[in-house]
Amino acid sequence: MTDTLSSIPAEAPTRYGFVALIGAPNVGKSTLTNTLVGSKVSIVTPKVQTTRSRILGIATRGRAQLVLVDTPGIFVPRRKLDRAMVAAAWAGAHNADLVVHIVDAHRARGEALDEETERIVHGLRDIGRKAILALNKVDLVDRPKLLVAADKLFAENIYSDVFMISALTGDGVADMTAFLAARLPVGPWLYPEDQVADVPMRLLAAEITREKLFLKLSQELPYATSVETEAWTEQDDGSVRIEQIVFVERPGHKAIVLGRGGQMIKEVGSLARHELETMMGRRVHLFLFVKVRERWSEDPSHLRALGLDLNE
Repeated sequence: MTDTLSSIPAEAPTRYGFVALIGAPNVGKSTLTNTLVGSKVSIVTPKVQTTRSRILGIATRGRAQLVLVDTPGIFVPRRKLDRAMVAAAWAGAHNADLVVHIVDAHRARGEALDEETERIVHGLRDIGRKAILALNKVDLVDRPKLLVAADKLFAENIYSDVFMISALTGDGVADMTAFLAARLPVGPWLYPEDQVADVPMRLLAAEITREKLFLKLSQELPYATSVETEAWTEQDDGSVRIEQIVFVERPGHKAIVLGRGGQMIKEVGSLARHELETMMGRRVHLFLFVKVRERWSEDPSHLRALGLDLNE
């Protein structure tokens, strides 16, 4: 990605701040985070509600350091897990220096706002936050329809600016990044220039495995699974031994996750191990165990282990 801020004089003040990326499920928040960071820090799948907790990605541009808060999608919660996810998203929006509301341009083509977008618009109004509107996936929509969608949303009077982007291809992202960086508060950076995320490696490793479960399992079963890194052991040869537990809510789910002869969990483990080795640049010995924990999605201690704060 071209660094549009590289021409800023070295004597310019440094800037640092939090940028919350909010939106409905599956609008491209995690894809945009990874594109801005230039590295994978948030898992991405075609299924909605993939992101469960706030992930901090770090994008340094010129004299500015943007801490990107990739939040869970905002939807109508049903379980305690759902409520904690939505609360995490709104907490990210409330506490950030800047808020970017990402809207799927393909969904915004109609005459009226879709239900999910309208809910977020009302939520922003309730907390008194102005946001930057990012119409994403513009490569899928004709420009005249994009302009109509932008005008319709801007008329809600909660957006200060509008950008049309494609998080997947990077189209328009550099301009939006430069805009955000220039509006961050003046202040010192809190992270080294080469750091791309602020998330415990144990949690990121669990997220990688959960991503592979989402990709391999069908229908609703991925939403009934959770992954925790139980043990992380540094080996003398420089490799690492990682032991993870895949929690499911029913014995029948366990049989599906294991697969015939353990084939499914082996495939998931192989995919996760390969990505972790690429990410960490060393050998990884990954061991997955599947356990039944009924109603884990309602268990406060389990949700805290996932990085969700139930007091938000």
